[in-house]
Amino acid sequence: MDEIELPGPVAFVLGGGGSLGAGQVGMLRALQERSIRPDLVVGTSVGSVNGALLALDPENAPSRLEAIWHRMTRARVFPGGPLAQLRRLRQYRNHLFPNTGLAEILRTELAGVDNFANLTLPFGAVAVDAITGKAVLLAEGELTPAILASSAIPGIYPPVHHHGHVLYDGGVLANVPIRQALGLGARSVVILDCAFPGHLPRVPETLADAVLFWATLGMRNQAELESERAATEVPVIYLPGAPVQAVTPLDFGHTAELISNAYAGSREFLAGITITGPGLYGPGELSS
Repeated sequence: MDEIELPGPVAFVLGGGGSLGAGQVGMLRALQERSIRPDLVVGTSVGSVNGALLALDPENAPSRLEAIWHRMTRARVFPGGPLAQLRRLRQYRNHLFPNTGLAEILRTELAGVDNFANLTLPFGAVAVDAITGKAVLLAEGELTPAILASSAIPGIYPPVHHHGHVLYDGGVLANVPIRQALGLGARSVVILDCAFPGHLPRVPETLADAVLFWATLGMRNQAELESERAATEVPVIYLPGAPVQAVTPLDFGHTAELISNAYAGSREFLAGITITGPGLYGPGELSS
């Protein structure tokens, strides 16, 4: 296929979404086929995990990440059964799972690289400071604590105490960290969201459905507003990704399907666009 040329620096912005982050692997594969490559990477939550591995080895990232995701299981990422969760909640009162499983995955897959300076591309992980209530961009120093902070889903993982800050998952305020990418100097933005805004989840039928539904809508609203604002200045490619399924972000049983669907949707979308300058390039209602 023909290359799609974008003004640089090109930022890949990877959003959060737990196990739905597998879809970003398919998006990366479709982008690579069109020779769209990042000059810098910014990620939130699972997007910071995928983003760090992308920044470490951008050329081989799609294949490496696919292999990594096929090894991901709930037991690795969220270790401990119901009794262990209850004991942890009674002991610590603010989370159900330790982040030791995710830390071990990072230790293994980052192959010993644990400093932003040693990555191939500039990279930033976005978290939220529980003291100030503001989003913070972590882009230097130790890598693993930054990713653990960006991924510290409230109530699921413990907060990360890092350089005097108490940090939680960045998805609360910046699930798709477009503003942070622009702050790093991006002149084009490619968004790899775990759930394209036009894909609505099912109408909530249970309490768990309702919590996920309203949290998703809040995060999508942030992504839509920021992408529209950024598009007045730079080209913004918003990939469609995979359709929303009845899958919770804690369910790692749909990796192959998420990768395949995200690849197919992104590949089809990229085949039909031409970049003509600043603007929002996204399928369906997002770019209308």
